[in-house]
Amino acid sequence: MSEEKAAELTALQAALAAEHAAVYGYGVVGGRIREGRRTEAKAAYDGHRARRDALVREVRDLGGRPVAASAAYALPFAVPDSAAAVRLAAELEERVAGVYSDLVRASTGAVRGTAAEALREAAVRAVRWRGGSVPFPGLAERAATPTASATPTA
Repeated sequence: MSEEKAAELTALQAALAAEHAAVYGYGVVGGRIREGRRTEAKAAYDGHRARRDALVREVRDLGGRPVAASAAYALPFAVPDSAAAVRLAAELEERVAGVYSDLVRASTGAVRGTAAEALREAAVRAVRWRGGSVPFPGLAERAATPTASATPTA
């Protein structure tokens, strides 16, 4: 396997691991989110499941063995209520966007296009959950930049 394909496979595996974590996280979000935002949470959950399944196929197509999901994941903070569930959803999307940013850098062709699309989708969902955005979604060095002054609605 060429060095470029090995780098692409590594980035695909990282994206798959992030999608496994997002699917788990949205299970928590769905259990805590208020009724008015459950449809949005379910749509995000379904979107991450679809991306996860596509990544499994892409990893296999490159000859890799897809990374397995963990039985459980450590949450970045406690999620006792709807407001915390909204914050968790935004955090999940920002983390996924970062991983897809790496995949965009490491890939070419159709994989790069799909990764860019996934990055865009995660960034849009993060904005919807957070109520504001960062200048360059997916770039960790920009994550500490203050977002728009809007406060997310739980």
